[in-house]
Amino acid sequence: MSEQVHNRLAMVRAERKVSRQSLAEAVGVHYQTIGYIERGQYNPSLDLALKIAKFFALPVEAVFSLEPFRPLTDEVYGRNQ
Repeated sequence: MSEQVHNRLAMVRAERKVSRQSLAEAVGVHYQTIGYIERGQYNPSLDLALKIAKFFALPVEAVFSLEPFRPLTDEVYGRNQ
């Protein structure tokens, strides 16, 4: 059984004002694949995860993780857990 890969892809796309379609074209997949990844219905291959991270000029671990991401407000405002 494969482990779920958590992601912040929708947030990054919105922040950068990138549509699913334009991201999909840039990384060579169908735009629905981007939606499946964002909803956690599909785990991207390592190759695809790296292409997505490169497109946004971010480290792959800023977009994808095996652990759930902490809420961004906790990270920004330093809430301890």
